[in-house]
Amino acid sequence: MNITVLSCSLDPQSRSRWLANRAVQLLTDEGHDTTLIDLRDQPPLPAFDNDRAFEHPLYRTLHDAIATADGIVIAAPVYNWGLGGAVKNLIELTGATGVGDRRSAWFDKLVTFICAGGLPHSYMAFGATALSLMLDFKCIVNPYIVYATARDWSPNGEPGEAMNARLKLALTVKLELAHGLAARAYRSTWDV
Repeated sequence: MNITVLSCSLDPQSRSRWLANRAVQLLTDEGHDTTLIDLRDQPPLPAFDNDRAFEHPLYRTLHDAIATADGIVIAAPVYNWGLGGAVKNLIELTGATGVGDRRSAWFDKLVTFICAGGLPHSYMAFGATALSLMLDFKCIVNPYIVYATARDWSPNGEPGEAMNARLKLALTVKLELAHGLAARAYRSTWDV
């Protein structure tokens, strides 16, 4: 399978970035083609304007990495009871359709969320983004997510066994779903 992992934290001490890198390692160890795009290592994305944002040098790379993937992993921080703004901006940029051959990269994608937050009770913070992806782009959202907080890391910064097990399970389910969906005969478009 061809899996794109999007690390969407801009924080230099990001725990969701650790989750993204671990996901890449686990997927690669299983023999899957994995592309990691870490937004912190890229030129900053412009605010989405449905116009000049498409001229950004990273637009085509992001769009192609999402459009050609058998599945997407979104690794993101949770801020203010929702996913960080970089995720929404990335989805707006690569999800827009319009002039010429521009078509959303997100249609029919299998999406897995792996998130890091501060408070344990923010575990559903990915929900609004997941619902938007499902309704707008007919994405299938993996019901196995990872939501990690400070309690999931040891005092010396090492991840706990339970979190590693949750990540492995989420990726195992993702791959099983991706294999099952590989033969689907439909191709979605805007359906409102």
